[in-house]
Amino acid sequence: MKQRLIPLLLAGLLALGGAACSQTQADPTSTPTVSPVPEAQPTPTPPATVNKEELRVGFLYPGDQSDQGYTRNLAAGAAELAQDLELEEGQILERYNVGTEEDPAQAAQALADEGCQIVFSTSAAFREEMIQAAEEHPEVQFCQIAGGAQEETGAGAENLHFYYPAVHEGRYLAGIAAGLKAKELGNPRLGYVAPEACAEVISGFTAFYLGARSVYPEAVMDVLYTGSWDDAALDSRAAKTLVNRGCAVLGQHTDSTGAATMAEQLGAFYAGFGSDQRSHAPGAALLSVGVNWGLYFTQAVQGVLDGSGVPEEWNLGWAAGAVGLTPLNESLAASGTQEALEAAEQALSAGELEVFSGPLRGENAAGETLELAEGEHYAEGTPDCGPTFDYLVEGITVVAQS
Repeated sequence: MKQRLIPLLLAGLLALGGAACSQTQADPTSTPTVSPVPEAQPTPTPPATVNKEELRVGFLYPGDQSDQGYTRNLAAGAAELAQDLELEEGQILERYNVGTEEDPAQAAQALADEGCQIVFSTSAAFREEMIQAAEEHPEVQFCQIAGGAQEETGAGAENLHFYYPAVHEGRYLAGIAAGLKAKELGNPRLGYVAPEACAEVISGFTAFYLGARSVYPEAVMDVLYTGSWDDAALDSRAAKTLVNRGCAVLGQHTDSTGAATMAEQLGAFYAGFGSDQRSHAPGAALLSVGVNWGLYFTQAVQGVLDGSGVPEEWNLGWAAGAVGLTPLNESLAASGTQEALEAAEQALSAGELEVFSGPLRGENAAGETLELAEGEHYAEGTPDCGPTFDYLVEGITVVAQS
């Protein structure tokens, strides 16, 4: 099985390029014309390189490593970057709890003042501040997560780049493990602990549900929003509400271990995100979805070092090693889970599996509808460099906290 993250780190790289041209046959009876002599064009100046000893890399995190999920996984990616490029201590500058304890604009300014040649923003909430920072500091490369494609946002600064991995592919695989466990239990009702109603979250839990439904067509799912990305008490309470509603297998998009430990206390099972939860809930955790952030961080920083440039938009997934799973807890997983995951992984790697495939119907908060027929699919994350799927599909119900 490919893309197992132990810890949630792996290697892979995918580059794509191409060009096409056409030729027109000349008419031998036509009067020849003389083409004008083209004006001399200046030779493009190649991007500047940076001496590795002088390199400084900045990171803006919305939380800290105590969240056991998102920020901890990102920091692991930064550590992988340091190891891959053999950077010295002090060359990576990390600022935690940005947006709560520190203003994003001030944090970006501070990293620029400290000599960072490249800064990674790891929260979509910092997007506007990064656009402004890129305009004010053309000498610094700014990388914004889930920012949207350049042509769609109007953010045209040459030193501003967007990135977001195809996490929905990993969530689809986690849904397969959850669906097979629910099928083994004879209970089609899944539950999902979510922070808030945005495209990133809706795309994630829909992919999870579709993965479950691919192996258990009778599956339905209840989603409960906590209103917070990292609150163990709220996550625990949400998990308890879902289990009391009859959900025997839970998924999750928040950053604490609260949902996992509550699921174990109540005899339910759990598929997580961001970190391996088996040490926190060995009797409940099936597996987790992870992102190899180091893959992008290393590629982008290498582009600064050697002058090849930072990818303008980056949206790689399972096939490239950008998304993966923690080891399957085979003592809890349903029989056949390993084989089902391997088959789906191979289909993703071969480009034969599209997560949001028809027939599929849904409606979003704006009243817009989605109707995909058999053979049609929704191209998530490409070229928008961030989730856009925000439709609530049939079979998923948003429930209130009790």
